[in-house]
Amino acid sequence: MKLYVVGIGCGSRNGLTLEAEQAILRSTLIVGYTVYTDQIKQFYPEKNCLSTGMRQEKDRVELALEKASNGETVSLVCSGDSQLYGMAGLAIELSENYPDVEVEVVAGVTAALSGGAVLGSPMTHDFAIISLSDLLTPMEKIIKRLRCAAEGDFIMAIYNPSSKKRVDYLRNACDIILEYRPADTVCGYVRNIGRDGQESRVLTLGKLRDTQVDMFTTVFIGNSETKVIGGKMVTPRGYRNV
Repeated sequence: MKLYVVGIGCGSRNGLTLEAEQAILRSTLIVGYTVYTDQIKQFYPEKNCLSTGMRQEKDRVELALEKASNGETVSLVCSGDSQLYGMAGLAIELSENYPDVEVEVVAGVTAALSGGAVLGSPMTHDFAIISLSDLLTPMEKIIKRLRCAAEGDFIMAIYNPSSKKRVDYLRNACDIILEYRPADTVCGYVRNIGRDGQESRVLTLGKLRDTQVDMFTTVFIGNSETKVIGGKMVTPRGYRNV
């Protein structure tokens, strides 16, 4: 009785790791959020898939564990990495009620890395990944994390930067960071990473503040060393100085 919790990367076939593909091929059932199971169906039309809607994470994981306990080999698919804002932690927590199910976590390439590669190499040094979604995390805690990362001169990858109901969240986050960093700090964003319609831009923190993005966008905020080289966003680590 086996449950794989699989990070499927950015959503393109090329974004799947070999390990992720092998887990999916071994599975008799794929479970996931509708958008992700639709992607899997494109690549593996022969696979049986079950899906749930947005904000039904617990139901989704319970479904996957129940099917695995009944003898199916199941892949519970997540975008990016299965740990980072994914279902791996919840699956392990709930698996206590399914002692016969073995849970195996399969890593995937998260947007901070796949999106960073599109922009150049912004994540070459210490970085923080912060989600601006306050559905599960109090805004007070998000603000504190932004302040600590900005004060610590961390490169930042910002997930869930904006939505129809949260149109000013990125602007507010930039205002916080501007208390610690100059307006000409190098930043960037990538939308639809690895998928049709991918677009990216390198810009300053001041300009980013007034830029409208959406939930399909990952935002990158450089540190004091980040620069633009040949149109690419790059954070040197200092190898040239050794």
